[in-house]
Amino acid sequence: MEISDISSRSKSDLYYLIVIGDYVKSNRISQNKTQSKLAEEAGINRTTLGQLENGKPVNLLSLVQVLRALKKLYVFQEMEIKPQQSPMQLAALEQKERKRAGKSRSKPQKSKSDW
Repeated sequence: MEISDISSRSKSDLYYLIVIGDYVKSNRISQNKTQSKLAEEAGINRTTLGQLENGKPVNLLSLVQVLRALKKLYVFQEMEIKPQQSPMQLAALEQKERKRAGKSRSKPQKSKSDW
């Protein structure tokens, strides 16, 4: 287990709500948007946005809508499941891969005579 994994597990859920809230607020301010403007763009209530920024629990859909309005949906890329092949599968594919060109197996066709 990595050290960063241990330290992240020791932090409370409320800590992460505050981190998310700070992230949203920081990006909103850097984009020079008021809470009212961002809430309108996200299609949520300004009170909900205020709760999100203050680290209070909100609906997950509200978070997605706010991140979409901030153009920050890329933060979810880490959660996407990407198909992976095991080392054994990769080795099997390499075994099947051609290593050299083979001789032509078809015999050249003789041209038919006009007789």
